[in-house]
Amino acid sequence: MASCLMMFFISCHQKSKESVLFEYEGKYPDESAENMVLTMSDSGVVSFILDAPLMNRYYGDSTFADFPKGIKVTSFTEYGQKQAELSADYACEVNGSKYKATKNVVIIDVIKGDTLRTEEIEWNQLTRTVLSNKLVKQTKADGSVNYGDGFTADDRFTRYTIIHPRGELAGYDF
Repeated sequence: MASCLMMFFISCHQKSKESVLFEYEGKYPDESAENMVLTMSDSGVVSFILDAPLMNRYYGDSTFADFPKGIKVTSFTEYGQKQAELSADYACEVNGSKYKATKNVVIIDVIKGDTLRTEEIEWNQLTRTVLSNKLVKQTKADGSVNYGDGFTADDRFTRYTIIHPRGELAGYDF
């Protein structure tokens, strides 16, 4: 019986590999979801699909959610056509209406064939805008490459502006 009690106390003090996965700065999440797919629609028309291997939500003085294994977000046109894809290695909720994606952020405009790469973006759900103040690399469908000091865009990535663009600019881009 003494050896059983000893095993019980030892097992309670050791962290399993899974529990370390869910820990954030010494705190464990109040909610977690694995292999999460969230579909956002308006009047039956799908506008966004968010796919995440892991989501954690923490409650307390300030509610916080993060996606420590990354995210993939797909946006659609009002006709159901795939508009853009965003992927990042990490994402989090800054507050109830602002979100941040970091580490290897890639945005692909599926319709135009353009790709934007940066290290950080912020999405404001209220203003429906996406922005970055980090170096951005744009690869256009024709293979030309442009760089900038950030960008601003609408949340479906149908229109975006690169801040301080430089690189290979075609004459029709002016």
